[in-house]
Amino acid sequence: MAKQAVFTMKLESELRDEFMAEAEAAHRPASQVLRELMREFIKRQHESREYDEFLSRKVEIAQASVQAGRGRSNEEVEAEATLRRAELLREVDEAGK
Repeated sequence: MAKQAVFTMKLESELRDEFMAEAEAAHRPASQVLRELMREFIKRQHESREYDEFLSRKVEIAQASVQAGRGRSNEEVEAEATLRRAELLREVDEAGK
């Protein structure tokens, strides 16, 4: 990719000095390290936004389900889970005999 832009930023001298020293210790140009950091930041932001959109869609689907009368109360879910746990424990006990 052709480098056609210059990015200038202000930061603390100590931070700059430490960063430059670490880039040099890694035998890499500071600009290359910064480009990689920027790309990783962009990737994380995209993934985060995609996940937020995914969750938003899940919530909308769940809300529509509840409004349509297909939802279950927490008590119903807990009761079903309690029965399932009891069944699994019985199966484990029987398998161990």
